[in-house]
Amino acid sequence: MEVVVFGADRRPGLLIDGDVVDVCTVSSEIPRTLEGFIRGGKGVLDQAHECAEIALERGHEDVVRSATLAELHAPWPGRRIACAGANYAEHVLGMYVNLLGRSGVTIDSVLAESRASGQWGFWKVPVDVAGPGDEIPIPSRTAYFDYEGEVAVVIGRQGKNIRAEDAASYVWGLTLANDWAIRDDPLTPFPLSYNLSKNFDFSVSMGPAIEVGNTDPQSVRVETRVNGDLRQAYTTAEMIFSFAEIIEMLSRDFTLVPGDIICGGTSAGTAADRTVTNADGSRGTELFLAPGDVVEIESPSIGKLMNTVIDGSSLLERTQTEFDAL
Repeated sequence: MEVVVFGADRRPGLLIDGDVVDVCTVSSEIPRTLEGFIRGGKGVLDQAHECAEIALERGHEDVVRSATLAELHAPWPGRRIACAGANYAEHVLGMYVNLLGRSGVTIDSVLAESRASGQWGFWKVPVDVAGPGDEIPIPSRTAYFDYEGEVAVVIGRQGKNIRAEDAASYVWGLTLANDWAIRDDPLTPFPLSYNLSKNFDFSVSMGPAIEVGNTDPQSVRVETRVNGDLRQAYTTAEMIFSFAEIIEMLSRDFTLVPGDIICGGTSAGTAADRTVTNADGSRGTELFLAPGDVVEIESPSIGKLMNTVIDGSSLLERTQTEFDAL
């Protein structure tokens, strides 16, 4: 089952064979917010499925429309977004060799070092999240703007001190995310920082849908393309720390709630891990993003998340317009 968010009031619907079914219009009992839809659990999902079948069988034109005309938004419930860092060995290897100039490192040594040192990550704290088809303004302070195609899990029920072996029962669904990043100064000088290279307006996009109930989070295939050029191709089976391990760590003395998002990290193929730092410290910008570039993240089980990067000079106007609409 694929759940989307659409329309001016950002209500949940089901995506079926390229059409969005407005299940909230079929039944007033279905929550009209994504967070409420998630909190409703299996009962709401079953009811939504029944409503969709009725609408499709009867051909209700007022509740079934093409996804291309449905004004899709990010399937973000408005909750917290946690992001795993350095969680794919090939990406880490590229950063070590190309960005930092380390020698003598291998995939095996990266895996061993990463497992020994433990997990790390950061939080995204957006006011809003960009959706499929939205434009992403490049922040004015960066000359090295990067993409990161990721798979994210959506938490479906409240939990604290969750064991890894129990984590699957807390996962409601899966979606795609782009963890946009400023790479001008990729290393933070302090262990704890504001993570401004990962937090700016529209620093994350998400979608096109949340795939619920049919896919193992550790078997998702992902491809990322920039202007049609394949940059990333991996599966979540390659994660250094699984989603279950991340959920176990995050929930220690910390309550996860329905609608929380956990991004699993990105694999090799970002501009940062493919760009070599020269002896004088300079780096080329060829692989980094420029206005007009189109970034597509795609998975067979979830769909395609496409965004176009635009000149950051429009950021202020775009920010005010978007936020006024919230």
